Amino acid sequence: MPAPAPQDRTRVLVIEDDDTIGRHLETGLRGSGYSCTWCRTGASGLAQIGNNPQDVVLLDLGLPDTDGIDIARQLRSRFPDLLIVILTARSDEIDVIAGLDAGADDYLVKPFSLTVLLARLRAHLRRRPTGTPPDETPIRLGDLTVDPAARRCLIAGNEIALRPKEFELLTALAQHAGTAVSRETLMAQVWDENWFGPTKTLDVTMASLRRRLHEAAASSPVPPRLPAITTLRGHGYRLDLADQD
Repeated sequence: MPAPAPQDRTRVLVIEDDDTIGRHLETGLRGSGYSCTWCRTGASGLAQIGNNPQDVVLLDLGLPDTDGIDIARQLRSRFPDLLIVILTARSDEIDVIAGLDAGADDYLVKPFSLTVLLARLRAHLRRRPTGTPPDETPIRLGDLTVDPAARRCLIAGNEIALRPKEFELLTALAQHAGTAVSRETLMAQVWDENWFGPTKTLDVTMASLRRRLHEAAASSPVPPRLPAITTLRGHGYRLDLADQD
């Protein structure tokens, strides 16, 4: 049976020093219709993507020549639209947050299933932006403005930088401001409607979003009026409206 067509032009760079994992990923990705290149060091990975543009990078953190976090930062800075998925044995939440803050879109803790990795890649690739809907109007909640069409977030008129999933998560909450939104709804809207993996990704992304909003508010000369993200244990989250004058 021929390999599936939807991914046949998707270029994946694997940066992984473990021979067993690297070969397994390379074989599995090519067998699923992806174009795959495997590098064993951070330096060779950066050189490869510099000469041959890629759509996806699967990045190990424990590389022999450098920390994968530094590679993630460089990749995100040089290639804003690149899909970066971290593959790591580091399972502590602080490590996950560091990886996402460095620019990764997702992470998988080793050992992981190739089937789950492929499912996550399909989910991310389906949700890659292909155009901006013309009817998405800005949402203003106190001094917070979320502009889905322009993919901009402003606090008291000053733009703050959010990672793609952080912005999409804030947009999902803003579109239902004042209403409880379940974890399942957020996972379906921000990640994928067929998502079947753990929802820790949501928790980590939410924590990072809250931190970015807090830091932006703290740096403002005048304390801005911002909606609060309330955790509803056992259900999900609610964006509580800021007082409106």
